[in-house]
Amino acid sequence: MTKNVTILGTGAWGSALGHLAQYGDNRVTLWSRRGELSLNAAIAETDVLVSAISMKGVAETAEKVKAIGLPTQTIIVTATKGLDAKTTRTPSQIWEEAFPERPVVVLSGPNLSKEIEAGLPAATIAASRDLGAAETVQQVFSSDIFRVYTNIDPIGTELGGTLKNVMAIAAGVCDGLHLGINAKSALLSRALIEIVRVGTALGAEVETFWGLSGLGDLLATCNSNLSRNYRVGYGLAQGKSLDDVLEEIHSTAEGVNTTHVLIDLARQRQIEVPIAYQVYRLLDGQITAEAAVAALMERELKPEVVTPEVEAEG
Repeated sequence: MTKNVTILGTGAWGSALGHLAQYGDNRVTLWSRRGELSLNAAIAETDVLVSAISMKGVAETAEKVKAIGLPTQTIIVTATKGLDAKTTRTPSQIWEEAFPERPVVVLSGPNLSKEIEAGLPAATIAASRDLGAAETVQQVFSSDIFRVYTNIDPIGTELGGTLKNVMAIAAGVCDGLHLGINAKSALLSRALIEIVRVGTALGAEVETFWGLSGLGDLLATCNSNLSRNYRVGYGLAQGKSLDDVLEEIHSTAEGVNTTHVLIDLARQRQIEVPIAYQVYRLLDGQITAEAAVAALMERELKPEVVTPEVEAEG
């Protein structure tokens, strides 16, 4: 059934989502703060409202939409990956707080926007505690080039996509220093355990992280120079300053903000995040890329335990 789909945000990901929605013959409206179309007009008749704006604008936009009001049938979809710097909330938590009676769906997976724009095949997750809402979003975005799966763990789906951005910076460092496949394989294995440890501490289901929005997104983002976060790590490994790297990529790298928020969260919750901590120190100018790697290699020796709850005790 044709739906009215409104995309908030016309960056690379928002534009790609707009094209995907059009495959299903939906009526798509794109809105940005700099555009001529008012927010009131953009959301007046929307069935599916997709938030694809950067993390720093989510809370403000949610409040503006709340002030205007949404049609009774509207499903809210969040496609932003990040953590709010002030509150440590995820995007879905921000939208749920603004619209507690509305279904909120998280859309996340190994989805590099440039590949999607090129028409290459991909898959993703639509996750919500309201399975019917997730299935509606699944129908809206599914096509012969984009396969959408559903689950009922929105926080796990969201955190997988968010936390892998921190690990992508570490992966970029690994490749930028030419440390080899052995080192990178070890890094990604331990990165996944670290993501699971944080995610489960925040209420996510462990199984979610073995799927598309966890392991899948981690592999895509940590192995492609299309990833802005990977490019941040790669540039830092070459001795460039963070400001220079961000200037070169001409875009937001959500992993930079996420790293700082994650470290605050980890300290509050007493969660062990060794990889994220070294990324934090690197981004903060406290150490070099080489020193960050050395710090990880010099950690206390212990058995490999892949169950995060058990490992945290050891």
